[in-house]
Amino acid sequence: MNTEIKSQLRAIVGDRWMMDSPHDLYTYSYDATPLYQAMPDAVVMPSSVEEVAAVLKVANQYRIPIVSRGSGTNLCGGTVPTEGGIVLVTNRLGRLHEIDQENLTATFGPGLITADLHKAVEAVGLFYPPDPGSMRISTMGGNVAECAGGMRGLKYGVTKDYIMGIEAVLPGGEVVRFGGKNAKDVAGYDVTKLLVGSEGTLAVVTEITAKLLPLPPAKQTMVAYYQSLSDAARSVQRIIASKIIPATMEFLDQATMEVVEDFARIGLPLDMKAMLIIEQDGTDLQVEQDIARMADICRGEGATEVRLAQTVEEGAKLMAARRAALSALARVKPTTILEDATVPRAHLAEMVEQVDVIARKYNLQICTFGHAGDGNLHPTCLTDERDLEEIHRVEQAFEEIFHAAIKLGGTITGEHGVGMAKAGFLDLKVGPSGIELMKRIKEAFDPHGIMNPGKMFAKSDRRRVVVKTHACTHEHNHA
Repeated sequence: MNTEIKSQLRAIVGDRWMMDSPHDLYTYSYDATPLYQAMPDAVVMPSSVEEVAAVLKVANQYRIPIVSRGSGTNLCGGTVPTEGGIVLVTNRLGRLHEIDQENLTATFGPGLITADLHKAVEAVGLFYPPDPGSMRISTMGGNVAECAGGMRGLKYGVTKDYIMGIEAVLPGGEVVRFGGKNAKDVAGYDVTKLLVGSEGTLAVVTEITAKLLPLPPAKQTMVAYYQSLSDAARSVQRIIASKIIPATMEFLDQATMEVVEDFARIGLPLDMKAMLIIEQDGTDLQVEQDIARMADICRGEGATEVRLAQTVEEGAKLMAARRAALSALARVKPTTILEDATVPRAHLAEMVEQVDVIARKYNLQICTFGHAGDGNLHPTCLTDERDLEEIHRVEQAFEEIFHAAIKLGGTITGEHGVGMAKAGFLDLKVGPSGIELMKRIKEAFDPHGIMNPGKMFAKSDRRRVVVKTHACTHEHNHA
C-alpha cells in the first residue's frame, strides 16, 4: 500500500484514525483465536457510514483487502488480515440510536458492546436474549458477523433470530438497507439473514435493528451433579421431552469442574463426573413449577445431588462460574484452543465420550463444557503453541472431533463461525455443491474478492497453522 493510498485514507478518517506504525499494525494482526496471525498494511477507524463507504471505494479501486472488526473476540480466526490490506475497526460506530418501546426494537451501530445493549434495554423492562461468553467485550457488529449464540440459545435462539434490519456498505461503496422494524416483511430475498453470519466476507455492517422481548419477571437457578456422563445427558433429553424449555442448560465435565473450582472457589464437588447448571425464567409460578419438575427429573435420572439457588445472588454466582470456564482453562497452559462441535442433543453423551477417546488417542488434555440443551459442546484443548509436534496432534484430534460430530448428524460449528480455523472442514457439512453456491454468492457481492479474503473457503485441502512468536510469524503446514 503506497503513500498516496494512505494519504487518501487519512483524508477520509483523519490523521488520528489512520494508523500504520509497527505497534498499531501488530495490535490488529491477531484476534482471540490462538495460532493465527498476519500483519495488516493499515488500520482505519471510521466514525460514519459515509467514511466507511469512502474507505471501501478506495480499497475497491486499488484491490486492497478489507477486514472489518470490532473487539476481535471471535474464536475462528475471522478477523486476522491473512492477505494484509486494511483493518477497518467499527468501534467508533458504537452509538445506541434508539430503543423503540412501541415496536420492541433497538437500533444501534456495530461498535456497541453487547453487555451495554443488555443493560440499556433491561433498564426499560425489555430483553435482548443472545448472550455470548464474550458479551462484556464483544461488539454487536461482531455478534452479527459470526451469528453469535450463548447460554440462552436453547429457549431464545441466537443472533439471527433477532436481527430485523441491517444497513451495510458493499465493496464498491454503495450503501444498502434491508429489513427494518416490520414484524412481517417478505419483499425479495432475505438479505438481512444472509448478512448475519457472513463473517465480513460480503459487506461492512454499519447499523443494526434488533428485536426485543419483554423482560421475564422471575428466574431461578439449580445445579445437578452426576457420577455418569450418560445420566447427565439423559436428564437433558428427559427435560426437553417433558416439554420444559429452560432458559439455560449448561454442561461441565469433571476436568472443567476441577479447573473452574480452582479459579472461582465456589465449592464444586470434584469427585463428580459431570454437572448441569439449569436456569429458568418466566412468571413466578411457571419458574417455580418448572424448576421443581426439572429437579425431580434429574434425581430420577441418577443425579447424586440437586441444589436450588436460594437467592438471585447465589444463582448469579453459579452462572458466573460457568461463564468463567474459558478464563479458568486459559490459566492452565500457555495456549487454549476452544472449538464448538455441535450435535443433536440426543447424541450429547456419545459426543462427549468420543472427545474423551480422541483426547486419549492423541495424548492431549481436552476439557469439555457447553450448552447441553442445544447440543453445542466446547471441547477445549490446553496446549502450548511453541510445541509444534503437540500442535500437530491437536490438529489431528480436532479433525477427528469434527468428523465425529458430522457422523452423529451434527455440525463443525454451532456459534463460533468458520473463519480460517474451520475453512478446511466446511465441505464436511455443506458438500462441494454447497461450497460452490456460497462462492457464487460471495462473487456476486464482492467480484474483486477484497472482503475478508482467506475466510470461510479453504484454498486447498491442506490446513494452515500460523504459529506466532514474540517477534515474527512462522507458517507450519499439515496435510
